[in-house]
Amino acid sequence: MAAAAAAGGAGPVAARELFAEGLLQFLRPAVRQLDGHVHAVRESQVELREHIDSLAAELCRINEDQKVALDLDPYVKKLLNARRRVVLVNNILQNAQERLRRLNHSVAKETVRRKAMLEASGGYPQGLPGK
Repeated sequence: MAAAAAAGGAGPVAARELFAEGLLQFLRPAVRQLDGHVHAVRESQVELREHIDSLAAELCRINEDQKVALDLDPYVKKLLNARRRVVLVNNILQNAQERLRRLNHSVAKETVRRKAMLEASGGYPQGLPGK
């Protein structure tokens, strides 16, 4: 409410707008950082899936080349199960990243909208940065 008083008596609407804009400015870097981390984890998941595929293929090749019958099938199945879980986690991360992207887009749109409203209503209160 002190911001509203500093705004020359503009009222609680101006204070609420300033708070909302500040909140959006606060959230934007966190959303971008989280998006970057999700992207890095997804890349690592793809690499892990490729390594699992390679290892499973190598185990199958070793199993076929062995003169002594070794039962590597349970290990291959475990690797394929791990690969399935990696793919599942990757899909979850992809969905989360898409939601983060949409959230970041919404924050940017809302920031632009709020700045336009503030500028249309006479600009920012005195003593606060305008842009």
